[in-house]
Amino acid sequence: MTAPMKPGQRVLFALRKMIVSGEIPDGARIAEIATAERFGVSRMPVRTALRTLEQEGLVAKLGRRGYAARGVTPAQIDDAIEVRGVLEGLAVRLIASRPIAPGFARKLKAVLAEGDALFAGDGFAPEHVDRFYSYNLAFHDLLLEASGNRAIGVALARNNHLPLASAAALALDWDDLANARDHLKAAHEEHLAVADAMLSGRADDAEQRMRRHARAALNPGVMPLVGPV
Repeated sequence: MTAPMKPGQRVLFALRKMIVSGEIPDGARIAEIATAERFGVSRMPVRTALRTLEQEGLVAKLGRRGYAARGVTPAQIDDAIEVRGVLEGLAVRLIASRPIAPGFARKLKAVLAEGDALFAGDGFAPEHVDRFYSYNLAFHDLLLEASGNRAIGVALARNNHLPLASAAALALDWDDLANARDHLKAAHEEHLAVADAMLSGRADDAEQRMRRHARAALNPGVMPLVGPV
């Protein structure tokens, strides 16, 4: 899950946002050639993005005719993200309820340092989104591993097939990276708060902060893609 981003990620992020926002309406066919031309890429990144969106339930395969968008309601997104928050909240509660292993603490601080470095300056370019993607997944994966509960991972893997449920499901406006930076920086600050609660053994606080972190994507101004939930 922490593999580096591939060239098709920009296409994936953009298509995800366009489908969820309704810019690409429910049932509309997404043509590979036209989409590739729009984003200035070959057809392969488009195909890769569409396969991922199919797994997330945001497109449906039309046989040899390609794919069509599948509309999603705010309630569907809200439900899926709430489940992720509960599962990841349980993971951090388990971690905070036990003595913190020195190895985990070192790994956690190293991952968070990557986030600190990412937002140290004022600039934000597409390559910074790549770095955030990898950093964000490393953070969430580390917590899942450290929880020691394999059932949480199984449940999350299933939930990740729902629209925008995965921690990897970024939906960004590439024409407003300054605004994207603000939102992603806020997510990093939430990571820091969750980590502080875990390392201090505050299990209740860690769980609640993690659940709020998951739901932050639904706050007005953070994910203005689907309207109020």
